[in-house]
Amino acid sequence: MRIFLSPNRIIFIPIIAEKAYARLLVGRIGYSGSRESCESMNLAELQELGYIAPIDTVPSILEHGILSHKRAESLPHRTVAMQEIQDLRAKVVVPGGRALHDYANLYICPRNPMLLRRRNMHAEICVLRVSVKVVVDLRNVVVTDSNAASKYARFRPAPGGLAIVDQDRTFADWWTHDDQVEQWRHQAQKCAEVLVPDFVPGAYVFGAYVSNEGSGKQLRQLAPRLAITVDAKMFFQ
Repeated sequence: MRIFLSPNRIIFIPIIAEKAYARLLVGRIGYSGSRESCESMNLAELQELGYIAPIDTVPSILEHGILSHKRAESLPHRTVAMQEIQDLRAKVVVPGGRALHDYANLYICPRNPMLLRRRNMHAEICVLRVSVKVVVDLRNVVVTDSNAASKYARFRPAPGGLAIVDQDRTFADWWTHDDQVEQWRHQAQKCAEVLVPDFVPGAYVFGAYVSNEGSGKQLRQLAPRLAITVDAKMFFQ
């Protein structure tokens, strides 16, 4: 469902911090072409989840798992996270749960504004493919309908919480709109998340996307048992 705000609702424009976040992530590329109808998601339609990571950290992830921000602080690590965004996320508490930084975050659609922002690093990073079984196997998993740091994000327990995710908008190729507020909202929806307390065991990682053959060769040397797929479009190449 496309959202158009009338002038008398302009008071609902996001707060200044979220505007800064939106401007940081926005990529003025194309147009989303989203459908007029809203299609909620269910578990049967979700094929995989994604986690963006530097290629050289994959062996550690397979050994220790995908860690929450808080747990990762105790280990030497590299990350693609932007400090400005982490500062926003540090202030968020999941309703009925814990601090957002206590959760490992997986993207429902990793081809999103975050990955676009890191497109110049495409040869150094990968998108780990994570089994959707985490949604039902692990306890206290939470689903968000947009970036968890967004003022308008909704949080619901998994797996039923997937129903709040707008499938069409989350998986749209592009998210730019003539209406700036609409664009902010859509790019937040592109970053819908699955939040897992503390960590996602490495056993749930079953493959990875890379942008080119060279990156694939590097990753195969580091993780020879991992199924690797070259997908330049995933990385906006």
